[in-house]
Amino acid sequence: MTVTTRAENVGIRAIDVYFPSRYVDQTELEQHDGVSAGKYTIGLGQSKMAFCDDREDISSACMTAVQNFMEKYNVSYSDIGRLEVGTETIIDKSKSTKTVLMKLFEESGNFNVEGIDTTNACYGGTSALFNACQWVDSSAWDGRLALVVAGDIAVYSKGAARPSGGMGIACILVGPNAPLALEFPLRGTFMEHIYDFYKPDMSSEFPTVDGPLSVTSYVRAVDHAYAAYLEKLEKIEGIANPSLNDLDYVVFHSPYTKQVVKGFARLAYNDFMRSPESSQFADVQQFKDVEREESYTNKVLEKAFINVSKTTFAAKTEPTLLAARNIGNMYTGSVFFGLASLLSQVSFDQLDGKRIALFSYGSGCAASVYSFRVRADTSAIAQTIDLATRLDSRTKVSPAEFEAIMDLREKTHNAQEYEPTGSVETLFPGTFYLQKIDSMWRRAYGRTPLN
Repeated sequence: MTVTTRAENVGIRAIDVYFPSRYVDQTELEQHDGVSAGKYTIGLGQSKMAFCDDREDISSACMTAVQNFMEKYNVSYSDIGRLEVGTETIIDKSKSTKTVLMKLFEESGNFNVEGIDTTNACYGGTSALFNACQWVDSSAWDGRLALVVAGDIAVYSKGAARPSGGMGIACILVGPNAPLALEFPLRGTFMEHIYDFYKPDMSSEFPTVDGPLSVTSYVRAVDHAYAAYLEKLEKIEGIANPSLNDLDYVVFHSPYTKQVVKGFARLAYNDFMRSPESSQFADVQQFKDVEREESYTNKVLEKAFINVSKTTFAAKTEPTLLAARNIGNMYTGSVFFGLASLLSQVSFDQLDGKRIALFSYGSGCAASVYSFRVRADTSAIAQTIDLATRLDSRTKVSPAEFEAIMDLREKTHNAQEYEPTGSVETLFPGTFYLQKIDSMWRRAYGRTPLN
């Protein structure tokens, strides 16, 4: 029997992201919706929002992400032993998106591929990543690589939540000797039962959202997951009184970037509660006796810690927000688009040897803080993602056209015997698209030419 050597430095070997070719400008959307100037651009911290019409669904988008990844990085489908999809965009209550992706493996003849879909709001991608890394790190590993696909089509009904939508898919290659090595077992997790954001209506792709509760739930999850992570740092790494100072960069799940600002400020608040005597907190001593539960809705406290952490935020987290600000929410893919942004915005010279912490949050709720250590050159990854150039290559669509496309998606959701009306000409080269849905809801796909 052949024994596979235990893997070392297991983590992310490569990453790429897919987002649609069209977007709506948030400033123009403010004007179109008749809301006050800055409501979306300042209040949410968003500049542009990606979207798709009836030509793309979750399966086509994931196929685009995977096939483009395999071509860009010249990876063989024969080398993949596990593929797991994290998504909450469901078009079938039984058949997984992963099984659709197996269509891409047909030519290689490789059908021995573990993994299916994993679902809990925006946390599914993180769970899929954990599963993939743990597979490579376990005695079950057969020496092959793993793919993690994480992303969603985030759409909302007309109203205040619609500008916080978006669309994007991340494709991640997991294996040994990775440039981004997952720090086993530095991980803090928090889970509880709460109805902040959920999708009980199977006839609609829109969620049911309790906005204020969702914001509070996010912040509470930051508190608990961060505390659990710091406890691991203290026990395993032997770091006395660990804090933000021990994290070089911090990537957050971003429903909208203003929430990330608040999330980072919450890390500073937690450091303050652990070491209130620290000189960096001289200006916020008045909050020392505020009860934690009260702190979740105390806007004066929130603003104070945003100000206290402003300089640190600019260094550790601002570089992670390029995609989120210009694409919107990608649900399960959001935190990985943040990681892709960081790799694109910060050179390897600055990243070398650094610790990158991630906060992943999914409503309902499930959350984790975990970290990677940069062990090898990330320059090729940044060049392959080519994020800024690709974002600039998109086409702007008017708010009126965007609204008409959202209406079309709503009317055709769960359609049967349907041929999409969206133009294939608007798609990026190499994009998979929906050709038709037959009388048994079976979907057929095509792909736009690469050139």
